[in-house]
Amino acid sequence: MGSEVGATTTRRKAETPATYIGLKTRAQSLKLNNGSVSGSSQQQQRSTEKKKEKKKSHKPPTVDNKYSQWKTLVPILYDSISNQRLVWPSLSCRWGPQYEQASSKNQQRLYFTEQTDGSVPNTLVVADCEGVRKQLNGEPCSPFVKKYKTIIHPGEVNRIRELPQNSKIVATHTDSADVLIWDTETQPDRHAVFGAPHSRPDLILTGHEDDAEFALAMFPTEPFVLSGGKDKSVVLWSIQDHITTAGTDSKSPGSSIKQTGGRSVGPRGVYHGHEDTVEDVAFCPSSAQEFCSVGDDSCLILWDARTGSGPAMKVEKAHDADLHCVDWNPHDNNLILTGSADNTVRLFDRRKLTSNGVGSPIYKFEGHEASVLSVQWSPDKSSVFGSSAEDGLLNIWDYDKVGKKSAGASKSPAGLFFQHAGHRDNMVDFHWNVLEPWTIVSVSGNCESNGGGGTLQIWRMIDMIYRPEDEVLTELENFKSQVFSCAFKL
Repeated sequence: MGSEVGATTTRRKAETPATYIGLKTRAQSLKLNNGSVSGSSQQQQRSTEKKKEKKKSHKPPTVDNKYSQWKTLVPILYDSISNQRLVWPSLSCRWGPQYEQASSKNQQRLYFTEQTDGSVPNTLVVADCEGVRKQLNGEPCSPFVKKYKTIIHPGEVNRIRELPQNSKIVATHTDSADVLIWDTETQPDRHAVFGAPHSRPDLILTGHEDDAEFALAMFPTEPFVLSGGKDKSVVLWSIQDHITTAGTDSKSPGSSIKQTGGRSVGPRGVYHGHEDTVEDVAFCPSSAQEFCSVGDDSCLILWDARTGSGPAMKVEKAHDADLHCVDWNPHDNNLILTGSADNTVRLFDRRKLTSNGVGSPIYKFEGHEASVLSVQWSPDKSSVFGSSAEDGLLNIWDYDKVGKKSAGASKSPAGLFFQHAGHRDNMVDFHWNVLEPWTIVSVSGNCESNGGGGTLQIWRMIDMIYRPEDEVLTELENFKSQVFSCAFKL
């Protein structure tokens, strides 16, 4: 591992007036087409498709076709992108703590999983990532990823969540009833070979009566952990008494987890209300006593630990199929996102849910062609969020753009302004980087036709896509004078 593939940038020095014209056209095309593909490429493709429709019905593009088109647009759509081929598929990824900061680079931990075939153990990988920063010449540089440590995990690592107050501590879900807590800095580096014993977790959270595989969350400001599982329950823990006040950054010596009192931690509360497997959970950003959950019963449930173990609010039919994911807006406590096997993302306002559980989403986002696996609000703008799905796409949405369609954007789903198509199989997980604006890590498996294994990508869309249009065009106008000045000197 440790090699970097696919670095690319979009800002290049101008040499002729044509450069300005091209950049301005590019910016306008990106805006008009919501950033998913360039306008000229879309027009050419639609023209070709219309001719073919005379001979045969139109078929939707395959993942490979979308990937091929995406590769041609990378120089246009991204400030930077790094592609890492993995030996094994990955089911989860998260950003860890920053351990070095400088004007030219930002060193940060990165966590991801390796789901093996049993010939070697499943692992939780701790990697070093040199974050996206501008070089001295103003060009963006792509991140460089190198494996730092391997933790041999007891079973598949289905989900990783970091403790926001001390992100070198992570929780993991596997195919068991327990939640495992790890201090990634003090865990020994292991060599993952067949027959090697598992690493020992620092804490084991008990309370589920059946496997808890995916639903996992940690509260932003206090050490609370939330989980859901096949036992149809939601379980809440506090690990406050097991966390030390020292060692809260990656450079601090010693463990952040107290080694006294045993490794097993019982639940603070167990909550019942679902009628099928709980697939995902999320805390209300302002209160560890309030949280929500979604499940295979198509329900969205809001809970308040202060009022008992039953639902505070239950939306019986939040989607038309199983719900896979949920996220609570960190900027607005009233807004909750859900994603489902019905291929849609829905936005709920808890103020508009009634006491009998009746409530419709304030908007339904339709832009995926397969089950939505993950949704997550952006830390950079309160109305922006991402959604990844089994169609291999990671869509970036802005609900403020709903109802504000521009000319030429009628073919794009409302609210969609960027589409990342760099993965060739199920886009299982992604994570926004709170330390590097608009930077995302995403992981997937690889289809057998592509050699198997997995893919990890770290990328940032070009800022002309998310910045205000007037601001972008003003910048290009200023750039125009520089281009013409250079041209006249030739």
